Amino acid sequence: MSAAEARPATLVGITFVDIGGIARVKAVPEELFERARQHGVGASTTFAVFRGDDLMASAHDLEVPVGDMRLMPDADSLAGPVDGWAWAAADLHDVEGEPLPTCARTFLRRMATRAEQAGLRISMAYETEWYAERIADRSPVHDGPGYGLATLADAGSYIRTVATRLAAHGVPLVQIHPEYSPGQVELSVAPAEPLVAADRAVLARHAIRTAQEATGVRASFAPLVRPELLGNGSHLHFSVWRGDQNLLDPSANDATGRAFLAGVLRELPTLAAIGCASPLSWARIAPSRWTGAFVCWGVENREAPLRLIAGSRSARPGSANAEVKTGDASGNPYLLAGAVIAAGLAGVRDGAELPPPVDVDPARIPEEERSARGIDRLPSDAESAAAALDTSAVLREALGEVLADVISAVRRSEAADAAGLTPEHLQERYRWRY
Repeated sequence: MSAAEARPATLVGITFVDIGGIARVKAVPEELFERARQHGVGASTTFAVFRGDDLMASAHDLEVPVGDMRLMPDADSLAGPVDGWAWAAADLHDVEGEPLPTCARTFLRRMATRAEQAGLRISMAYETEWYAERIADRSPVHDGPGYGLATLADAGSYIRTVATRLAAHGVPLVQIHPEYSPGQVELSVAPAEPLVAADRAVLARHAIRTAQEATGVRASFAPLVRPELLGNGSHLHFSVWRGDQNLLDPSANDATGRAFLAGVLRELPTLAAIGCASPLSWARIAPSRWTGAFVCWGVENREAPLRLIAGSRSARPGSANAEVKTGDASGNPYLLAGAVIAAGLAGVRDGAELPPPVDVDPARIPEEERSARGIDRLPSDAESAAAALDTSAVLREALGEVLADVISAVRRSEAADAAGLTPEHLQERYRWRY
């Protein structure tokens, strides 16, 4: 038996998420990982303006294929190996070793540091929703009932395999269940500091996708998968701490916690531009669909895009958190997490005040009253979302000119190419991209 037969090769997938929301990868043999960690792995600088359909936008001449960047894997993120593959998240540096202004992971790290400098600790976690389809006959892995115990007769084996693979990758699963729409599954993971939370979002999707060979089931994280199905979101949960005190615990009635939420609330239109990268994203966000279509907040209101969750009495105050619903898996999780922190910190800086919570479906509030209360619709297309980003002093300062311009350019470019296409055509185009 040869050495190769005795010990199969292990590869390390070194990944980053681009502005179009696609997780890109370059792989090295495990014995070369340390070298990659020290010197990086080369990649084209044009990835900064890649779209979700693999075409390029134009911004700051980054579409010109001249120059090199280095993918610098973070050894602390290393996970696996599973099936001969390990995984690591990468920062994007130039050839002189400096972080690139378009590196989303560096942006998130910078925002988390800002929070620490303000005496705050942010804890985060992403929910993950996806559509699971049997390859053999293109049927959904379950057809309901939503959240039904009986549904496990169809999907139980698949869900168990996914849970096993998450554990093997070191992703701490909290709960997993069949969701409302046929074939839809949802999971939650344990909260962590922001960079780890975003890494886990990427890694969880990787673990789910690579269950395909073992299960014969293909996973799609696209915002909308098929015309008859509901959409997939990627909701971001966060809590704000000062020492051991959870500032979002309603019983604390903390001014800093309220101001942080107020800052997030006023930037919701811009957060939509960051958390929704696909032309399909805007069709997913609709009134009375639990997706949060109006700029408002509420306590345990699943129609509010900013939802405050007190948690059960026995788990308080630690369980209190807020949920931002204006994102899906086409959005870069590092960008959205960093933008939420930036918005919240600006609210704290400005002493922003929360308006009264909305305790009904905002779509049922008469339009005149909604207008008077500032309960406006979130952007309904990429152009208006990009315009919100262009005029947001808070997030343009936090992101920096180059990164903010690139996000707007990528959103507008992809939307322009998608204009005029039917929803069915768009779903075919993007179904397996995310």
